[in-house]
Amino acid sequence: MGRTPSIKTAQVDGEEEVGAKASGSQTLLRGLDVIDALIDGSLPLAELSEKLELTRSTTHRLASALVERRLLSFRPREGYSLGPKLLELGHAASQQMHLPRVARPWLEQLSAQTDDTVHLGRAGRASCALFGQGGGAQAHQHRLAPGRERHPIASTGLGKALILDKTEPDWIDFYAEPGAAYDSSARAVWLERMHGYAQKGYAFDLEEERGSDPLRRRADPARVNGQIVAALSVSSAAQYMSDARMTELTKTVTEAADAISADLGWSPKP
Repeated sequence: MGRTPSIKTAQVDGEEEVGAKASGSQTLLRGLDVIDALIDGSLPLAELSEKLELTRSTTHRLASALVERRLLSFRPREGYSLGPKLLELGHAASQQMHLPRVARPWLEQLSAQTDDTVHLGRAGRASCALFGQGGGAQAHQHRLAPGRERHPIASTGLGKALILDKTEPDWIDFYAEPGAAYDSSARAVWLERMHGYAQKGYAFDLEEERGSDPLRRRADPARVNGQIVAALSVSSAAQYMSDARMTELTKTVTEAADAISADLGWSPKP
């Protein structure tokens, strides 16, 4: 009988510990919700508590703790806004985000899913530089040296995906780069295709790259803060990449591009 109280006490202590952990996790999540609620701009306490669906006292307690840690700032006439500590954290995170390293798992997965060659590229001044790639079991033999070969923006799937957000005058400038001997009618067709690609959010390479084996590519952009920072493509010999197959790849390639974007910190808005 003398041991019974200690057993009950242990059980109660355990429940209290679990309860404390749950409460701590809930507080942490609510604090993160406060930060998320201020992404679009500062809010006074009343509006912030309404947006979070919390009482003013709870909102004030959470926000005050975040102000103390410099994760939020407070100005009497404006209310709460994101704080300077977040700038420090963002800079530190960006320094740790090496694009090829972040993208490599998704490149390898995409290559395994499609059995085709997968390339990742970034735009230079007037050309597209490849700096990451993966090859599937059935991948074609066309290989590019990462970071060494550069290709005209206008004539590659990767290049076109990199400039989807540009204006038509910008597209014309890219099309008119040195060495691009195209006539006006060909340019009109290219511009029409670019408008279609921009609406859909991805681009095709329809054997337009000169000086190489006939290849077809499907390319999608990767974004950070809504800005295109890179693009990835799935490519294969023309006889294995029909129009129907390029369309079938839509979901697979887009998901890989979005996954890379998410790992780089991008959250698409509904």
